[in-house]
Amino acid sequence: MLSCQRHLFAIEREVVFFNSASYSPLPSPVQRAGEKGVGEKVRPWRRDAQAAHVVVEAAREEAARLIGASADDIAIVGAASYGIATALANLRLRAGTRVLLLEGEHSSLHLALTSFARSTGMHLDIVMRPKNGDWTTAVLERIDDQGAPPIGLAALTPLHWTDGSLVGLSRIVPELHRRRAAVLMDATQAAGVMSLDVSELRPDYLMFPVYKWLLGPYGLAFLYVAPQWQGGRPLEEHGFNRKSYDSATKSSVEALPYLDGARRFDRGERDSFITIPMARACLELIHAWEVTEIQVRLRMLTDLLAGRLMEFGIDTAPGHLRAPHILGFRLPKAGAAEIAREMEHAGIFVSARHDFLRLSPHVFNDEEDVERFSEWMRRYLASRKRA
Repeated sequence: MLSCQRHLFAIEREVVFFNSASYSPLPSPVQRAGEKGVGEKVRPWRRDAQAAHVVVEAAREEAARLIGASADDIAIVGAASYGIATALANLRLRAGTRVLLLEGEHSSLHLALTSFARSTGMHLDIVMRPKNGDWTTAVLERIDDQGAPPIGLAALTPLHWTDGSLVGLSRIVPELHRRRAAVLMDATQAAGVMSLDVSELRPDYLMFPVYKWLLGPYGLAFLYVAPQWQGGRPLEEHGFNRKSYDSATKSSVEALPYLDGARRFDRGERDSFITIPMARACLELIHAWEVTEIQVRLRMLTDLLAGRLMEFGIDTAPGHLRAPHILGFRLPKAGAAEIAREMEHAGIFVSARHDFLRLSPHVFNDEEDVERFSEWMRRYLASRKRA
């Protein structure tokens, strides 16, 4: 099993950071890559533009490798929401069909899909949170609803972002393909921790940022575009996504072809001095550790946390229904946000999502962090009982 990597992070021993599902700290190699980029922006005349392009393509290649894709299938964008907007701008779906979405989904999906359904005349079909925690069965039942219109699009995630409950895409997606529905996947909470292979899942679009589980900078994401959609139109117009552009040319804009493959969907200001080298560095770290090894380590930590909570009489989802790296739980008659704030005073950082307290460890966490969290919970629950 992968050992604790805390030595690569500037995390004081008294800090317990269980909030990587919100944003992760930067490991030292990624920090150094960013500092080097800042230095180049301070003295841009020293920058090697050709070398910078090599870094861009190296980052693209590393992102593609993470999901079993080709670099030609990957666009460099600014956020998962940018990728979602790109997909929705290019999908052509029939009015009257359904758009499938999970209840309580993140705003990037919920807002975009609600607007998309309204503007296209599609029906937004919300899969309600199942009481038994089994999202996979709940989604399959909605897909198979004989009294509902056919499904045109499913916007799914490998797990629910609020509490880590699994969504079994390997079982769900074949049913969607059988019905010829388009599949959009937001892998924000999975890329870098869970195995993702687009050759098996065959999504139409899949996107993920790097600032959470990939230990990278804010403001950068990657978008996978399936080959059948790579002839689409990008959200932005700029010289990066054309085969040849010269502002002095007298040719019409329409005569300037876009790049082949997913590169045409690259954002403007793609060649960032700072964030692209950081993304390359963080992806190289993830590949060096191996996703399967990261997953094993984080499953060990969340299983320990679940066991401690069970000792306190607090229920969590069973292991087969939850992701390896996120553990959500509720405390009856207590506000999640208030408890999270109280934990911060003790140097323990978690997040409150809906009515869940969400624990999301990463490779810098260890058993001592689990014990410190457990001791805080023991004292907190004892104080509630006395009150």
